[in-house]
Amino acid sequence: MAVPATVGPDEQVVSWPSRPSWTGLALGPVLRVLVPGAAIAWADDGDVAALAEAEAADCADLLYIGVGTGIGGGLLLGGRLCPGPGRGSFELGHLVVASGGPVCVCGRQGCLQAIASGPATLARARELYGAPVTYEELREALRTGRPWAMAAIDGTCQALATAIMGVTELLHPRLAVLGGGFTAGIDNLVERVATPPDPMSRSGCPAPPVAAARLGGLSSLRGAVLLARAVTAGAVPLL
Repeated sequence: MAVPATVGPDEQVVSWPSRPSWTGLALGPVLRVLVPGAAIAWADDGDVAALAEAEAADCADLLYIGVGTGIGGGLLLGGRLCPGPGRGSFELGHLVVASGGPVCVCGRQGCLQAIASGPATLARARELYGAPVTYEELREALRTGRPWAMAAIDGTCQALATAIMGVTELLHPRLAVLGGGFTAGIDNLVERVATPPDPMSRSGCPAPPVAAARLGGLSSLRGAVLLARAVTAGAVPLL
């Protein structure tokens, strides 16, 4: 199972900023009641999406970013998930990319999720346009080149590019993959992130190539299948 939360070794939800009421839920016992007799395994949805996208791209050093109502992520280095078992999930959405920026649902300011998620992008579009903006209205305004829409999406792409470069400076993934529903619905978002308004590469440390998720909206599902196969085989490699 792919879960959008951090689950501790005691099988309890340690953190789920977008659903704080779930913190402390004993996930393991609940799932065993729902599916009695079945082998149960779970992992962060961004982590398993990274597993699936790495297999699809044949890339052992891959950064996955899922942009939707929130932002999730996963990182493989040498074919193994980072940070590794028992050390939490790869919470890229809560990487601070703008000190003093918008308040995130986690309580901090300037998290990537607070700037580049779907709701955050729409909130910025509303401020720039001066009235509420729907997702479809933003998409149409981008197609026609409306300045407020372009500025709103530029902020999103710059924040994503900043996060990718920050990870790259420390861990050097060979490929960054963008997925999630928001990414899929915005024309040329991947290309915009690859060429942000403020270029992020520097001499000796170029930004990695940025590609769209090969599996689209199925990345986490396919990753969960990989996890299930590993459990069935009696081994859980990479986790």
